[in-house]
Amino acid sequence: MVELLSPAGNLEKLKIALAYGADAVYGGVSHFSLRIRSGKEFTYESFGEGIAYAHALGKKVYVTINGFPFNSQLELYRSHMEKMAQMGPDAFIIATPGLVRMARETAPEIPIHLSTQANVMNVMDARFYYDLGVRRIIAAREISLKDLETIKKELPDLELEIFVHGSMCFAYSGRCLISSIQSGRVPNRGSCANDCRFPYVLYAENPETGTTFRLEEEEGVGTYIMNAKDMNLASHVDEILQSGAIDSLKIEGRTKSPYYVAVTAHAYRQAIDDFYAGRFDPQKYQEELNTTKHRGFTDAYLLHRPFEKEGTQSLGSSISEGTHQVKALVDEQGLAFYAKDRIDAGDELEILAPKPPETSVDNERGEIFKKEGRWYLKMRRLETPKGRRYEAIHSGNENPILLPAPLPPFTFLRKSLHG
Repeated sequence: MVELLSPAGNLEKLKIALAYGADAVYGGVSHFSLRIRSGKEFTYESFGEGIAYAHALGKKVYVTINGFPFNSQLELYRSHMEKMAQMGPDAFIIATPGLVRMARETAPEIPIHLSTQANVMNVMDARFYYDLGVRRIIAAREISLKDLETIKKELPDLELEIFVHGSMCFAYSGRCLISSIQSGRVPNRGSCANDCRFPYVLYAENPETGTTFRLEEEEGVGTYIMNAKDMNLASHVDEILQSGAIDSLKIEGRTKSPYYVAVTAHAYRQAIDDFYAGRFDPQKYQEELNTTKHRGFTDAYLLHRPFEKEGTQSLGSSISEGTHQVKALVDEQGLAFYAKDRIDAGDELEILAPKPPETSVDNERGEIFKKEGRWYLKMRRLETPKGRRYEAIHSGNENPILLPAPLPPFTFLRKSLHG
């Protein structure tokens, strides 16, 4: 069965991804990873705790060491690999040939996965890295399924991993310098400022006269000229799995919200399981994925060549609201929730849980019930474990609110924005 691989931006997100169906997670520590912001949320200690937590569940953790080092950093990378290897992760994700060799020398027992930053698009490059010791290649986002099938045919023992969901880079597989030019933040060193998401004003200059004209925006077109839509291949999971070429489906988003991590893992877990069970239903997965905030969706390039694609850019805005608002997150014990948005006594909230409730509940605190195939919670009494009561609770309130009955840890409570 194909692997579902989710982002782990911190320990909580790691646990949420695994709870909602991921078989494995990926993440990193500090500036050795291409996501400095999420890397800072992990310490060596908490990352080790995450590995132990995943292994106790029979699941895997892959370490991102996919930065591009300068000479002065080479020994720091070697030391980092030694520290990470002692924790027993299931693979290192690496982007450069030199670091692949370093990893084989430093931690020969740890399998090596080649980062998408290496831009593998063909059999020749795949064979080069395979001969170097790489056991899995995370293919470039620009590759086609047909080309992946060819690589698998030529190198059947090489595992292939592809991105199926998440942010798309304006540049070729992340090789962008716009952020470096404008803000000094280097994308391929993990600190991209997402300059492609900004609106821009365009000018035209006549070099002979020195006259400069501002180009007026056509109403409704927008000026987010480099803003790519988000990848969403949920409707094509059946075609991907039918190919037999892919070993792992990867979701982007270590800096995304815990809710994003839960929903994407949940939706793609359903898609994978439904495919094998013969009940594949794309509409169901898309409805769930649309509850997250996104920039519009595109099926990207896996099934169509880039020059055949239209509608991959979101020109009018850099982000759009999802169909639902997250209201609360249930704690790891499953006995209380923490508010993420205003909740009033009497509010009816939809339950998104790793596993649905087993039975209905009706007591003085509230009600858990099923309606039109979905589970809901209606709180009658907003009360803390210490007995303090509220008529309404806001996201800034850090007190836990007791549930009418236990729910699975990391359950989300949400409300449709469309009534």
